[in-house]
Amino acid sequence: MTPRAADRARYDRATAHLDAPVAIVDLEAFDANADDLVRRAGGKPVRVASKSVRCRALLERVLARPGFAGIMSFTLAESLWLARAGFEDVLLAYPSADRTAFAELAADPKLAAAVTVMVDDTSQLDLIDAARAGGTEEVRVCLELDTSLRLLGGRVRIGALRSPLREPAQLAELARSVARRPGFRLVGLMAYEGHVAGVGDDVAGSPLRSRAIRLMQSAARKELAVRRAAVVRAVRAVAPDLEFVNGGGTGSVQHTAAEAAVTEIAAGSGLYVPRLFDNYTSFRGRPAALFAQPVVRRPGVGVVTVLGGGYPASGAPGVDRLPVPYLPEGLRYDPQEGPGEVQTPLIGAPADDLLIGDKVWFRHAKAGELCERFDELHLVEGDRVTGVAPTYRGEGRTFL
Repeated sequence: MTPRAADRARYDRATAHLDAPVAIVDLEAFDANADDLVRRAGGKPVRVASKSVRCRALLERVLARPGFAGIMSFTLAESLWLARAGFEDVLLAYPSADRTAFAELAADPKLAAAVTVMVDDTSQLDLIDAARAGGTEEVRVCLELDTSLRLLGGRVRIGALRSPLREPAQLAELARSVARRPGFRLVGLMAYEGHVAGVGDDVAGSPLRSRAIRLMQSAARKELAVRRAAVVRAVRAVAPDLEFVNGGGTGSVQHTAAEAAVTEIAAGSGLYVPRLFDNYTSFRGRPAALFAQPVVRRPGVGVVTVLGGGYPASGAPGVDRLPVPYLPEGLRYDPQEGPGEVQTPLIGAPADDLLIGDKVWFRHAKAGELCERFDELHLVEGDRVTGVAPTYRGEGRTFL
């Protein structure tokens, strides 16, 4: 029996009493992945990206482990909810225009102490001030640095379109604006190198593309390390009490941690290890989060149909954004249909061994987005379900 076949047998036994669709997290794999992130971080704390987990119980589980500290959230409403639930260090990774939430933040000492908001423009400070509604609490602020690699005099950009702040002087000027402004305190700097952390460098069947990605990422890491260090020096000259410099992501943990200017690493997808993180030469994680769909039809030889399963991930549309049939091994999509909203035909020799009601296990493309489809995660240890944890959705929270 192959390791994957053994996993399938375990998951089927563990969930035999549960009807599909069902989502699970293999806690042994989850914990092993957490240990690997800490190892790669080389002693620097790992801030957990809640977007990639979206389950309070699992956030609590990983933050209880040595080497993890703080949450990186994705909306201001989520940040306040987590702070009210007892999480004491929440960094909002994206600017917000939620005036109601800013009024709550500025009026509540507990929330203001726990939550740090992201800015990259003085207009965002204006919005926060206009939203205070009389609240006088000091708002903790983090600045974001653009990490993209620019080539050919800036005519070619590789990396996400995020912050407009790129050069040390630009970030120092915004830091001075924050320092001069009553009601704000600059506490952090963030830089997310998604073109390194979120792009696999070992693309199956594409050795030339893989080599090109590795060359690009090597150049990007070198350029960013020099520029990030200069930015940190410039910002610290304005705000010498800066509490943290956050960088990285699951795919770049060890590289970013090697930079002296970085004080903490962000990561989250590496806990679940969705399919987008299979193609890295620098680490190998264990798939920890999966979902199962039930076989409901057998249209012919070598074909079964499962209920639903069409859960595409965000980002530029492509095959890599689709879930992948994982267990039993050897199933694939019908190329004329792909995964569907209400039914998904699957073809391959294993189909002939599947019966109506059997489970087919899938891996999603992006980590936390799976939790927008399920109210709860069944926690598997060995071949038993030992707990059930509500997702954000299961707690009635859909923040985006």
